[in-house]
Amino acid sequence: MNATERSIVEQFPLWERATAPLPKLDPALPVVLVGCGTSLHIAQSVAAALTLAGVQAWSVAGGEWWLRPQAYSLPGRPVQVIVLSRSGETTEAVRAARRSRADGLPVIAITVTPDSSLARAADTVVLAETHPEEGVVMTASASLMLLLGLRLAGIDTAGAAAAAAGLLQEVGRCAGTVLEGRTQAVFLGGGPLHGIAREAALKMQEMSLTPAEAYPTLDYRHGPIALADAGTLAVMLHAADAAPDETALAGELEQRGVRVLGLGGPGTVSLAIPGPPALRPLVCLPALQILGERQAGRRGLDTTRPRGLSKVVSLPDQGRLSPKAGT
Repeated sequence: MNATERSIVEQFPLWERATAPLPKLDPALPVVLVGCGTSLHIAQSVAAALTLAGVQAWSVAGGEWWLRPQAYSLPGRPVQVIVLSRSGETTEAVRAARRSRADGLPVIAITVTPDSSLARAADTVVLAETHPEEGVVMTASASLMLLLGLRLAGIDTAGAAAAAAGLLQEVGRCAGTVLEGRTQAVFLGGGPLHGIAREAALKMQEMSLTPAEAYPTLDYRHGPIALADAGTLAVMLHAADAAPDETALAGELEQRGVRVLGLGGPGTVSLAIPGPPALRPLVCLPALQILGERQAGRRGLDTTRPRGLSKVVSLPDQGRLSPKAGT
């Protein structure tokens, strides 16, 4: 077991320790969640959860919110900004936080690094302790930031660790069968599960260098399904509110020779997702992380040294830290 896998399978005690008090969001103000890469995918899931809980929210990539917030929110419109970053040093995330503060917007940072540029740039910091062996690939820290974000949305995460650990074991056991002969993957999920589908595709890409994409489940028929063939693995993150249509899609994909891993619904391999629907994104995430690790192992790749990646993405200063505030 390498360090990446340990950071996946040993993350659940960290969930239980993530009990720091959370700030109260103003229910009258929309929320903009900002992140880069994995953190953006977590932000997408949390934004959907917040909106379902009655707080309008949307997610924006860090570079976009730093450079052109006016493309995502009307100038002068009061919003609450939540910036997610594992290291707290990702250039676009830090610049987005600083710009938001300069524009008079309250900023909450969600991170696992207390002494960081992001922590210093935020009004409020929400912290969790991540796995000490977590490397370039984000694993435990991604789950922890999702857990904290769901708690901000008022979701009770009690029992999530046990449910996620169980699903992780099940996916780990069947991963060899599921992945055999697969040369590409697609991850499908809607609502709060869409961000998790995108994160699962990223994990498959960066861990195993396997072509992978993600789509809202029912949108997959609108073009991308043309690529589905006998070399495809489709991971469906089923939602109860779309069961008949998602079941039909799973069957259609199997008829094309696609191997379907159905989490919470039908598939070539079907596994139940324990716990309430609101916890499905969190419960599924570690299992999807281990799927990328297993595919990397099948391809002889070392996920502790992913190709072309670094733990922190830093951009050159080039004489400016942010555009003029208010523009």
